[in-house]
Amino acid sequence: MTAQPGRLHLIPTSLGPAEPAHWLPPAVQNVAASLDVYIAENAKTARAFLKLIGTRHALQDVTIHTLGRKVSAGQIRDWLQPLSEGRDIGLVSEAGCPAVADPGSLVVRAAHQAGFEVVPHVGPSSILLGLMASGLDGQRFAFHGYAPVEPAARARQLKSWEAVSRKQQQTQILIETPYRNDAMFDTMLQALHGDTYLCIARSLTTPDQWIKTRRIADWKSAPRPTLTKLPTLFLFMAG
Repeated sequence: MTAQPGRLHLIPTSLGPAEPAHWLPPAVQNVAASLDVYIAENAKTARAFLKLIGTRHALQDVTIHTLGRKVSAGQIRDWLQPLSEGRDIGLVSEAGCPAVADPGSLVVRAAHQAGFEVVPHVGPSSILLGLMASGLDGQRFAFHGYAPVEPAARARQLKSWEAVSRKQQQTQILIETPYRNDAMFDTMLQALHGDTYLCIARSLTTPDQWIKTRRIADWKSAPRPTLTKLPTLFLFMAG
């Protein structure tokens, strides 16, 4: 008798230090704890996640494949082989939802191409949580990932996105490497128009969570937010 194929479970992880009960439903924790094969962007982070929620297997017996930049399509197909044997596999991101602003989409696509079932689970997405709390347009929005690192190029890109926002009344969403948050904030104050709304959503779902939306002109006269080395989402919309 042929075994029923396994399923690829897309399991969100924490956006920062916080108890699992605050960001992951018990049913999803149970699924995550039951799996003994994972594909992860970072094996160390994945082990920390599994240690936090607890597993039904000894942690050293859980296989974790690392989804590095040089992973081939053939390797991914090999990692998914247990699905054909009836075993479920988990996919986790470095933080938040796998396959959203995350290389896990390559694994999901491979699973679809091979005919395996993909199961997305409820959990934190900084993009959606920030958008929900921003007060900016939640029907027309674009997520851009990272802006250019070089200051002048970063300013030009922000102005370009602002022009699109003004024309389409579209919320623009981006992230930054935490140690460059202050530089991003400074560039936004310099490059964006005074009537543009900017939301800063910092450390979502953690005890340090802080979310504030102001016009650029008002940000310039407000106390400077603490952003250094803290995961932060930036959202803006032209006034």
